[in-house]
Amino acid sequence: MLTKNELKYYSSLLIKKFRDEENKFLIEGKKISEEALNSNYQIEIALYTHKFFRKERSLIKKLNLRNIRQELLKEEEFVKVSDTQNPQGITFVLKKKDRNIDIPINENFIIGLENISDPGNLGTIIRNCDWFGLNNLILNENCAEIYNPKVLRSTMGSIFNVTIFEKFNLYFELEKLKNSGYSIFSTDLEGENIFTFRMPKKSFIVFSNEANGPSKKLNELASKKITIPKFGRAESLNVASASSIILAEIFKQHFL
Repeated sequence: MLTKNELKYYSSLLIKKFRDEENKFLIEGKKISEEALNSNYQIEIALYTHKFFRKERSLIKKLNLRNIRQELLKEEEFVKVSDTQNPQGITFVLKKKDRNIDIPINENFIIGLENISDPGNLGTIIRNCDWFGLNNLILNENCAEIYNPKVLRSTMGSIFNVTIFEKFNLYFELEKLKNSGYSIFSTDLEGENIFTFRMPKKSFIVFSNEANGPSKKLNELASKKITIPKFGRAESLNVASASSIILAEIFKQHFL
């Protein structure tokens, strides 16, 4: 049985300060919970409602096979560990991964993010990278936190399939990768047309802040700026949407 103190402790992980202090985070929902079970993340505890327990016996069976601690909560208790309006009734507490490892330089394409502040955009970009099989993603220190519940929901479980290097000195890494033979590309409203430009292998593509675009420092380090040509009257394109188009074009050029 979960104690009141334990419930208070786990609910505190909805706040970034405590996620950082405890090096843990919450995920919520059936789909992302199943993805977590198939990952190599360490699950500390599974919390679910009686309704979920009765409805989703197959997931409960997987928890039993893994010997993961489980606790049943009343609906009024579960809302304290939930960040959604209509919770599905399942939450996992997981331990964060250690990211103090070197960024691999044997990938053809690596994605970087500069100052992406919107959690939904960040989560969707992670999901896009997973869809196109891009395994490494570098975030600078001014991006939204990857363990933010809104980010996690937007990834739809892809958080477990992409290696994310968070809070890195992006510009230092760009210099290192440039010295290792990578071409650096910033994405902007002005630049080479992505549909006619041949993206070289060993490319590092950086998507930047939704409102401000790439920083001056990034453009100074970049080999080129690339863009998606505009045919309509929209002022700009959402960065997550732009990432899917550019990644699709890269995939088309090199893998089809």
